[in-house]
Amino acid sequence: MKLSIYSLKKVIFAGEASLLNCNTIAGEITILDNHENLITVLATGVMKVIDKDKKENFFEIKSGFLEVRQGNEVRCMVE
Repeated sequence: MKLSIYSLKKVIFAGEASLLNCNTIAGEITILDNHENLITVLATGVMKVIDKDKKENFFEIKSGFLEVRQGNEVRCMVE
């Protein structure tokens, strides 16, 4: 999937990923390739991203929004 994670000041991650795991206000969620469309509010925690090279990346966030779009695209705006 094409994943973009933005803060107000910079691009935190932009590229291909096979997995995104994060906390939402409804609980923990894992997004994989071709996930159903979704918009949700992110909660405080650590986002885990596994990139196309199987490398694990971790990003600590306070809050934000997650959008899964058609075309296997995921966008996150975080604080």
